[in-house]
This record gives sequence, C-alpha cells and structure tokens, in this order.
Amino acid sequence: MTNRPRPFGRTLCAMITPFTEAGGLDLEGAGRLAARLVAEGCDGLVLNGTTGESPTTTDAEKAELIAAVRDAVGDGVPLVAGVGTSDTRHTVELALGAEKAGADGVLVVTPYYSRPPQEAVEAHFRQVADASGLPVMLYDIPGRTGTRIEPETMLRLAGHPRIVAVKDCSYDFLGTQKVLARTDLAYYAGCDEHVLALYAVGAAGCVSTVANAVPGAVAAVLDAFDAGDTARAAELQLRATPLIEAMTDAGLPGTVTAKALLARLGLPAGPVRAPLLAAGREAADGLLARYGELVGTL
Repeated sequence: MTNRPRPFGRTLCAMITPFTEAGGLDLEGAGRLAARLVAEGCDGLVLNGTTGESPTTTDAEKAELIAAVRDAVGDGVPLVAGVGTSDTRHTVELALGAEKAGADGVLVVTPYYSRPPQEAVEAHFRQVADASGLPVMLYDIPGRTGTRIEPETMLRLAGHPRIVAVKDCSYDFLGTQKVLARTDLAYYAGCDEHVLALYAVGAAGCVSTVANAVPGAVAAVLDAFDAGDTARAAELQLRATPLIEAMTDAGLPGTVTAKALLARLGLPAGPVRAPLLAAGREAADGLLARYGELVGTL
C-alpha cells in the first residue's frame, strides 16, 4: 500500500457527461451515474475532463454538472473539476467557477495547440493555482496537448502549496519515477493500462476512463495490491486488458466508447457532441462482449 498522500481519493473515475437525446445536459442521469460509480468502488470523481466532453460543454453547464453531482454523492466524495483550456485567463475563470459550484479540486491540463515553452507552462499553472483556494491536479498528456510538463518543470511546481497531484498520461515512466522519487506529489495513473504499474512504484491511485463501466474491477486491482497479494493484482489487471484495449486503444476516443458501452448497459450516457460521432453497432457489440468477458471472471 502506498504511503503517498491521496488528496482526492484512490480510485477516481474520469466520468462522462450524460446528455439527453436532444443533446442537453442530463443532470438527473449524471447524479444517478455518479452515485453508481461511488457505490461500486470509486472514492473520487473527475468531472468536466476530456472524457466528460469539456471542449463542447459551456461554462454554465460545467458548473451545473458539479453542483448536481455534489447533491447526488454528498460531501464525502472528492470531486475534481477539469478547468484546463488553452487560455490562462479562461482557465482561471473556470477554476473560480468550480470552487463556487462545490468542487474539491481542479484538474489543469497543459495549454494545448499554442505549444508554450516550459517557462510559460510553469507560469500558467502557477497563475491558476494562485487564483483559487482549491488544490490542483496537473494533467500531463502531451499526446493530446502537444506539450508535456517536463520533469524539471514538475519538480519546480511541486513546491507550490496548492499543486498537490498529477494525472499522468506522459508515457514517460522514467520521468514519472524521477518526480515521484523527489517530491510528495500524488501521482494518479491516467492511462488504464498503467494503473498497477504506476501504483506499484508509489502512485496514489488512478483516474480511470474504464471505471465508467467497471468501477469495481478497477478498484479490485488496487485492493489486491494493498492487501499484499501482488500476484492477484497482476492477474486482475491482465484480465481487464481486453476491455481496456477496446475502450482506449481501438481507434475511438474514450468518451465515445464509454458512452456506447454505458448505453448498452442501460446506464445514463446519451449522445456525444460534435465533432465526435457515436460508435457504430459493431464497435458497441465488441465493447459489450469484452465487458461480459471481464464481469464473468470477477
């Protein structure tokens, strides 16, 4: 079991944002989905992230979602709100809005498209962290943003009193370990295939897309490791691999696959917003088959 702080819990879900069939925000469905996730193994939720379609939800919708989920799960479940944009000023506004709506922390991705140098990346994160009273989870995902948070930048940012965690999708395991070894930052695996590997070297937990469908299966991997049964933890991680691949590495965004699978399971999801397109029938059939195979082994 890791001794590293867990400021936002251990097993977090990067929750989808349910929409109505007409395309509006489904707040009732969001509350039901959030309650299910918590009941089945998640002790924290990330709202308004990429999986939550943050690029296509309005600022008002983001605040409404936070408030609705807070009402549904109560005060004991940490809610981390995605606020990252390519505009520092807008990111600050979203951070303040998330704080007002009831979030417990903010997830801040590296500014995308403009590809700022590391000095500017650092300044961006510091400005956002200074703007509100909420703790910050940095989000390092260079495959989407075009710019990573270099380990040396991360080491400097670790000294900020409100920068407490990292969602790691860097695919740089050595760089991650360098920061883990030299800071108290709480690392969360942001790639489902890395959940156990990162946890084994001291991560605080995970922010999982796959948990939208199988929260219990994701939590079980970490439960087994915490119990000292590393062989069982590895077995459970490997059992989940076909579903992880289908949801995150089969050519469709995780938002699309998660919503397709949840819809097949009769859970709140609704359509995706353009420019995303819904998964086709064959892809949805495959997702349901991989889900059934995993659930049948638990």
